[in-house]
Amino acid sequence: MPIEQTAPQLERLVSPSQRIEELASGFGGPTGPAEGPLWWHEGGYLLFSDIGNNRRMKWAPGQGATVFLEPTNQANGLTRDPQGRLLACEHATRRVTRLEPDGSLTVVASSFKGCRLNRPNDVIVKSDGSIYFSDPWTSPDPAGQWDLDFAGVYRLSPDLGALTLLVKDFVVPNGLAFSPDESILYVNDSRRRHIRAFDVQPNGTVALASDRVFAELKGERPGIPDGMKVDVEGNVYCGGAGGIWVLDKAGKHLGIIVHGQNATTNLAWGDDDWQGLYFTSRNTLGRVRTKIPGLPVPARK
Repeated sequence: MPIEQTAPQLERLVSPSQRIEELASGFGGPTGPAEGPLWWHEGGYLLFSDIGNNRRMKWAPGQGATVFLEPTNQANGLTRDPQGRLLACEHATRRVTRLEPDGSLTVVASSFKGCRLNRPNDVIVKSDGSIYFSDPWTSPDPAGQWDLDFAGVYRLSPDLGALTLLVKDFVVPNGLAFSPDESILYVNDSRRRHIRAFDVQPNGTVALASDRVFAELKGERPGIPDGMKVDVEGNVYCGGAGGIWVLDKAGKHLGIIVHGQNATTNLAWGDDDWQGLYFTSRNTLGRVRTKIPGLPVPARK
């Protein structure tokens, strides 16, 4: 059985007999796993990052996985803005970039107060065009590699003119997601193995007084909180111990989608109806169909 239920409500979201599909494999390497899946709705295909091989892959039904772009500066998280432009977190260059319609690349963030970013990991875009991304350390820094002395979560204004540090007390900030009405920002901490939630203020920053632990994702089996997505009802899907954890909007653990891989590195909603939940592991791309659609990308007002 691919689904482990801990509450009857999970069956309303994902059938207990739903088949887990392995769509492609053979990705990843010493410098990083498969990551950053992103459904390109108008094209009917999925893009994802193969960090270890420094390339962006394309998966399409009936065609399998092919190389879409190489090299990518070891790009990780991917998303799209309201205009449909592709944003990527680049590990090798320690920056967030945007691909313009003419094929040129715009660096949207590379430093904070004169210091280079650590290693941007994951990125989401609010419906107003503001960009939010996580910037963890990926290892201890005995040699003085990092310019910043914290791992941050940032907001970049739609005009790219103002980069704001939202939170700086994470150990390893990783996946990010908004609630359906964009009133809550979820950020998981891979090291602490939990998800934190913040109320979003009218100016796009977060109310620090609202900071709370939304859910703990600890367990005996392999896997840590990493990529994260939300469906149209506000249920949260996040990599965790044993597979993909499913939580309701109050943080109640509904169950685990067990796909058999040793990690869930990231997630994406896709297919024509947005009911395909795509996931990357260290070396594979997979999919499970759900009963509830996910939030589409790009986000629309």
